Amino acid sequence: MKAVKCAITSFVLLFLFSCNTEYEFSNIPCFLVIDNATHNDPTLAGSLNSMSSGIFCYISINSKSGVQYFAFTDNNGNNSTSIFNAIDSKRSLLLGINNGIFVGYSTFEPHILYAYDRQCPNCTDPNNPIKQRNPLTMSTNGIATCAKCGRQYDMNNGGIISKGAAGEKMIRYRVASTSPFGVLNVNN
Repeated sequence: MKAVKCAITSFVLLFLFSCNTEYEFSNIPCFLVIDNATHNDPTLAGSLNSMSSGIFCYISINSKSGVQYFAFTDNNGNNSTSIFNAIDSKRSLLLGINNGIFVGYSTFEPHILYAYDRQCPNCTDPNNPIKQRNPLTMSTNGIATCAKCGRQYDMNNGGIISKGAAGEKMIRYRVASTSPFGVLNVNN
């Protein structure tokens, strides 16, 4: 009888602690596929190279005179653009809350490829997250900062708050890349 009580107690404790875990990836809509073998963009490639970890690239979709293009800016100040090709134009692309995501490999071993929403997670109305416009900016050392609340987030360390009031870590998406000049895939 004592072994049964112990097993039940262990199960209940395991259940309580497992239900209290934070979700790692966001359910906010995000879908991006970029074939960098076609676009051949060096700014994007720099952030997708695990050997140059700590380089994060801000990706957005823009339009000028009816022509859509990807805009890339890394945390070292490199900028570039690449016009949509026929395949990109057929895809339904959505870049999170603020039409912008950050991607890059962490500086910590093992180097993890991260994708984060550009929106500050603590300045977002949970009832209407798509209408928010509190974008994060990034610095050369991989820190993302919110101008509204002043929080700083460490993109090299899972997007945790590194300075400022307690709160949620950065909004994170699933990401995979075949190589720096291969296919980047980000989704929720």
